[in-house]
Amino acid sequence: MSHSNLPMTEVLVVADCWQGEPDAEGVIQRAIAEAAAMIDDDFAGAEVAVMLTDDSGIRTLNSNWRGIDKPTNVLSFPALQPEGEWKPGDAPRMLGDIAIAYETLRREATEEQKPFDHHLSHLAVHGFLHLIGYDHENDADAEEMEGLERDVLAQLGIPDPYAER
Repeated sequence: MSHSNLPMTEVLVVADCWQGEPDAEGVIQRAIAEAAAMIDDDFAGAEVAVMLTDDSGIRTLNSNWRGIDKPTNVLSFPALQPEGEWKPGDAPRMLGDIAIAYETLRREATEEQKPFDHHLSHLAVHGFLHLIGYDHENDADAEEMEGLERDVLAQLGIPDPYAER
């Protein structure tokens, strides 16, 4: 798939804790581009917004949108898609928003003995796949989604995040 068929990914840093991770935007851009390239779809004219937040911010989102009053690592908010096919010249096709929490990401990476950038890539891919309709609500769906995550991450040179350590 050509580069022009990939979605535009905008990364917005809203928590100061991310200032110590100057490569985070590039890591996310590469991860989402690789995931989109592996999906048999044309993402030209599509946009994804990624918000880099902290545990407090993601806890609020998790509480407001899912009724779960605790922080989590990543949340995805797929956009409603308009009827009909997107055409060049139309307003950008929003795939949705992803929020990633710094402290939870950092803690999980440390506990799982993974490089921070590898875990960030995994969460970006995971969030993107949710935006385009993948989920892990049952075993079959989880197996499909996790297999795709493994394939994308392997293309990025990142080991299987689900392998036993």
